[in-house]
This record gives sequence, C-alpha cells and structure tokens, in this order.
Amino acid sequence: MSISTRLLRALGGAGLLTLASCLKKDATTGVVTVDALTIVQGNNQAVQGGRDLPLAIVLRATDKSGAGVAGVPITLALGDGGGAVTPASALSDAKGEIAAKWTVGTLQATQTLFATAPGVSAVTLNAVALLPTDIVVAQGNNQSARAGSGLTNSIVIRVLGPNNTPMQGITVAFQITAGGGAISPQSAVTTALGEVVAKWTLGTVPGVNTAAVTASTASPVIISATGTP
Repeated sequence: MSISTRLLRALGGAGLLTLASCLKKDATTGVVTVDALTIVQGNNQAVQGGRDLPLAIVLRATDKSGAGVAGVPITLALGDGGGAVTPASALSDAKGEIAAKWTVGTLQATQTLFATAPGVSAVTLNAVALLPTDIVVAQGNNQSARAGSGLTNSIVIRVLGPNNTPMQGITVAFQITAGGGAISPQSAVTTALGEVVAKWTLGTVPGVNTAAVTASTASPVIISATGTP
C-alpha cells in the first residue's frame, strides 16, 4: 500500500474531501500536479548528539512551473542513528511547504532523514551529530593516600568532542576495577565546561586502586591511585 493511500484512509471521509480540495490539479486530467519535492532549509547541519538542529527542516512540494502545491502529504522517516523528527508527517501549506524539528540521535555521527511525497522522488537530508571523542582526566589522577581514606584532590573528568569542544549534558560513569573503595557520585552529567567532579575513597588494603571512566561514545579511560599503609 502506498504512503498516499495509507494517509488518505487514515484521514477518513471528511479529511479526504479536505485534502482533495486543497491539492492543485491538472485542468485536463484532474490529476494532482506535484512535480518535485525539494529542500528549502535545514540540510547539512551539525549539533551535539541528542539536541535539536539550529534550523528547522523545511521542504516544499512544487508543480512543473516551480509553484508550491498546497495540501500534499509529506512524510519524514529517520535513518540510522536514532533521534526524532516532529511532526513525522504533515500536509503542505499554501506555499507548498512543511516545517519540522529534527533532534539528532546519539548512536552515530552521520544522521539521515528521508522525505517522501506521493508521485515524486524522495529526498535525503543529512546532519552530523557531534559526539564525545575523548575523556580527559583534568585533575586527580595518580594520587596517594592512606588506605581507606579519601584522596586529597577531587577527580575532575572532562569530556571533549570534535576540535576539543567541551560536551555538556553527557553522563560520565565511574566503576571501581581494583582495590575496592568507592567513588562518589558513581555517575554525573557534564557541565558547560564538559566536566564532572567526584571524590575517591580508597580501599582499606594498601596497594593500587583503579577505576574505569566511561562517557557515551568516547573510549574509556582508567584512573589510578595508591593506598599507603
């Protein structure tokens, strides 16, 4: 079943009459004269993963003369990468246009969005999700303290994206991997500087303490400390 058929059935009788009255038709054949679906605005943007693109996506349905066609059902579908688009479908306005908000996903950098309308070629929009690339230990690594006590300096972790851009709103998690003890908080969300701060209490047995630090798509890092007798 085509997209247009599904949409018309969903609209029901009243919606069908409204849709039919809005669409431009050829004077001879009575067939809707939509010739193309084009991108007006919003292609090839970049934003941090999980956020809205700065500009709305705007698409236009046109006839052979390039004039906008009202009442055309345009459907939007996400490719790989996650995210969301709102609305997922709409009827073109008097200018033949629809506008939608695209929230890019957090699963991969390359994001795609497919736009379709009955009887014309689909178009593909692209976006780039800026994702965490590096976890940097800004403070607190390789300290020593008495076993069972807290380290003097807090652990400061900084999450960076492309071009060393601080990544805000990223969840950073700590997991003890050797030596026991505890890190508090076990997870936190980065600030505008891309940072989280945590306290590390070493295990009660003297020796090496380690913990893994993870954040989204960035490679994990290991932090270390030494518990003294």
